[in-house]
Amino acid sequence: MDFQLTDDQRALRAGMRELLERRFPRTRLRTVIDGDAERDDGSGEPGNGGGERGKGDAERGDGDAARGDGGRERGNGGGGLDRGLWRELGEAGLFALRVPESAGGVGLGLPEAVLAFEEAGRALLPGPLVATELAAGLCATGLCAMGSFESGRAGSLAAGVAQGEAVVTALDGGGAPVEHLASADAVLALGPTAVELIPAEEVARSTEPIRSVDPATPLHRRAPSRTRAEQAGPGRSGIAARLRREAALLTAAQQLGSACRTVELAVDHAKRRTQFGRPIGAFQAVQHLCAQMLVRAESARSVVYAAAVTEDPGDIAAAKLLADEAAVHNARDCLQVHGGMGFTWEADVHLHLKRAWVRAGQWQSAAAAEEELAAGLVSTVETCL
Repeated sequence: MDFQLTDDQRALRAGMRELLERRFPRTRLRTVIDGDAERDDGSGEPGNGGGERGKGDAERGDGDAARGDGGRERGNGGGGLDRGLWRELGEAGLFALRVPESAGGVGLGLPEAVLAFEEAGRALLPGPLVATELAAGLCATGLCAMGSFESGRAGSLAAGVAQGEAVVTALDGGGAPVEHLASADAVLALGPTAVELIPAEEVARSTEPIRSVDPATPLHRRAPSRTRAEQAGPGRSGIAARLRREAALLTAAQQLGSACRTVELAVDHAKRRTQFGRPIGAFQAVQHLCAQMLVRAESARSVVYAAAVTEDPGDIAAAKLLADEAAVHNARDCLQVHGGMGFTWEADVHLHLKRAWVRAGQWQSAAAAEEELAAGLVSTVETCL
């Protein structure tokens, strides 16, 4: 089989990169990040938290950074989403890539969605991209209950998700934090087997903001309760399980994009930064770091692309596991290549590390991926016996 990208797939990836470079350049990213830092009353200096925090710091218990009181206007910096950019992403077809052409979508498949989300991860594009993409497909095919929405609002929401007119975040029954709740119009609630869209304000009443290590990803934690989707009964099969797998793969694609971008940042800095009269890239220790980063990124790329073709649960678990590792460890090594300036707020390296920490805990953690792979190995052995 030929696993090289087709001309259309390469054009899709190039078009997505061009769109993001034009509409979400580094200056816009820094506006979002610095705007949030100015509103963080409890952190002191903006640079606090940019150093060696572990994954557990992705969720912290005070709510200064992620506010649920509606104080931030949608589209402004500081964690609020740019609705203009969101609509442009919808017009470009990002959320409708896998929606059938008969329903007004692009009619492509999971491999193409992976390529687009890889570019989003490379640019550190904020927002509940995965949840909105999943909701667009569900609304277009009529596979999702509309919860307690009024009939008129339900119809407009279903029609607007794929076009970028609505923002949808996700609430997983596993207890993971909800991202960008204050900017969302609806929440995709996933239970053991069932899914439904419920109003964001309904979820907000039973959540509290928590501190996020990533200043561009505000988080809320939901108080213990059960939605109608979560009351659907036990089991891990059906549409909810499929959506979790697809979400894990699209998140892995974002991690892959971030891992590849940190390779570029490290190599570019190693070429430009001079020490002892020559570029630091001439030193073997720096060369080894950059080479290891490239190996991680390309290994993750192979597995992520393969999982997009096979859609096998074990392949997706391996993809999420390797992509998370590549994103986190590449960001750490990129920070080392940058030296002391890599720890500063003005450098972008810490932003990749913080986003990688947050994504590593979304949809499928390392422990859950390892359990999935172990279960597959046990099943294979039992079949052989």
